[in-house]
Amino acid sequence: MSKNRLIILGFFALLVVGFFIVMSMVIPNFANPTIPPIGEVKAFRFTNQDGQPVTEQAMQGKITAVEYFFTTCKGICPRMNNNLRKIIYEPYKNEPDFQILSHTCDPETDSVATLKRYADSMGVNTQKWVFLTGRKDSLYDMARHSYKIDDPANNLTSIKDDFLHTQFLALVNRKGQVVKIYDALKVSELNDMKAEVAKLLKQ
Repeated sequence: MSKNRLIILGFFALLVVGFFIVMSMVIPNFANPTIPPIGEVKAFRFTNQDGQPVTEQAMQGKITAVEYFFTTCKGICPRMNNNLRKIIYEPYKNEPDFQILSHTCDPETDSVATLKRYADSMGVNTQKWVFLTGRKDSLYDMARHSYKIDDPANNLTSIKDDFLHTQFLALVNRKGQVVKIYDALKVSELNDMKAEVAKLLKQ
């Protein structure tokens, strides 16, 4: 290769490198584009299985899996929680920056004491897997508008007649952003979630 050709190739290589440097300075995340979050965790105040208040502050700096269930469910909920325990909870139960928040869909039935009995039956560490109850309208609002695991259009005029029942989980990053939604009835999706949790914990 001639000297002139080497000079030309070197010049264009410098142009390409310079272009990426300038664009990275001008456009945030140009070199590493990111997908916008699906949702943002809003302020909330619920009560856990020990009768203690839990707010959005409990999620700051942690990777959180979020689900909705109810203790008397005989359909999808047992399958969801068994899958979640085996595929997500067990591998990360000793990880200080990971947690699961399970919200009841039926707060009238799922009192603090009921959630405590359910948590005990699951045999999980309730510092890592937290069960929450609260006002029905507030619980449903978080599911639909923060975690995006149920269509807001499902909201009924009367909260008394409203009922939320979904197999979807939200994965929330350290900044309180919902990054992905997964189907807890599909083992393949929970395996994908397991891999994504590992990635987020390294960030």
